[in-house]
Amino acid sequence: MKTIVDANEFDANALETIRDPYPALARLRASKPICWSPVSKAWYVTRYDDVRDGFRDDRLSADRIRPFCEARKDGPDGDALRLLGEHIGLWAVFNDPPRHTYLRRLMNRGFTSRAVEHQRAAIGDVVRSLVADWEEGAEIDFHQEFAYPLPTTVIALLLGVPIEDVDHLKRWSDALAQFVLTSKINPEKYRIAADALVEMNAYFTNFLKSRRKNPGELVTDRLISAADEDEDLTPDELVASCVLMLFAGHETTTQLLANGLLALIETPEQMTALRGHDAGSPVTHNAVEEMLRYDGPSLTSPRLALEDIELRGETISAGERVWLWNSAANRDLEIFADPEKFDIARDNADQHVQFGYGIHFCLGAPLARLEAQVAFPILLDAFAGFELVKPIQDWTDSYVSRGMLDMPLKVRRA
Repeated sequence: MKTIVDANEFDANALETIRDPYPALARLRASKPICWSPVSKAWYVTRYDDVRDGFRDDRLSADRIRPFCEARKDGPDGDALRLLGEHIGLWAVFNDPPRHTYLRRLMNRGFTSRAVEHQRAAIGDVVRSLVADWEEGAEIDFHQEFAYPLPTTVIALLLGVPIEDVDHLKRWSDALAQFVLTSKINPEKYRIAADALVEMNAYFTNFLKSRRKNPGELVTDRLISAADEDEDLTPDELVASCVLMLFAGHETTTQLLANGLLALIETPEQMTALRGHDAGSPVTHNAVEEMLRYDGPSLTSPRLALEDIELRGETISAGERVWLWNSAANRDLEIFADPEKFDIARDNADQHVQFGYGIHFCLGAPLARLEAQVAFPILLDAFAGFELVKPIQDWTDSYVSRGMLDMPLKVRRA
């Protein structure tokens, strides 16, 4: 007999849950840590140890896109879903070993720590250019005028994509997010995502051709070189790896920057404690980890059971979906003292599982961290304060991603 979570306990579609899922997740974590949601048609896993172990459990498959699309290929959105399954199913994040191992190794050769660290000065330049025109008392949309263009510009620099093409890539990426990040309400999300994917694949196919003719030291050049050394990689997989890096390279960081600033605004004493520390300071590094723990960009990480699994007295049957709730795990009282408090001096903030765990640990985590570590000191040095224009923010309706639609602020110059 399954332990059921009903809509009164946790309703992922409810406006109050979208705005603040943490109280309901805390109740589930305490009373029903493993439970079945008839609405989501998935198991919810909410305790830290179970979530972390779930990331390492090879009985839980990350290959969820192809089965989802295959099951719906004869429906009204069949053509769109077939295309999405064929191409997004090539992303490393949606593959299990041994294919995941190969794709991840390939991407690691291009997306090196040295390549990321090499962007430190450029990130600072982009941050300063974005805030240069923000005048005293001006009202700006932090999400659209900072949190989105910073990581989008940085990942474009890493990949070698012309800056003038960034807006097109952002539009395509937003359309893909309707599917990949599971919008709840848009009935056209499959068609919109498929149309965008066709355009994005065509763009990167041509872009990679041009890089072959004029190779350099960019991430994409190293990807091409690595692919040429191993004939097992298909052209479609090379394109898919570029699309994934662009998509993942800005989506997570956008939410980290916006959610992180919101946490600082709502806890002025924490903003004061962070002021005066530069990008290399341990205080800044720990503050970014606490932002990720407290209200990070990932709500949950879906998996698919490959066989029957016994967990805390529940039987997860083969073929059933399992949602590993990163956001719930990161506020587990058994791991984090006073977990509902935002505290940049927390001594174990970096134990969060916001970026996953094990073989699927987020490839872009070092870049996201670096961008936040560079951005917040510059922001706090340039501005004495940030005032929310509206008391309640509007959040995306995604099942798996936690982020705002916009973030209007009034700024005060330092």
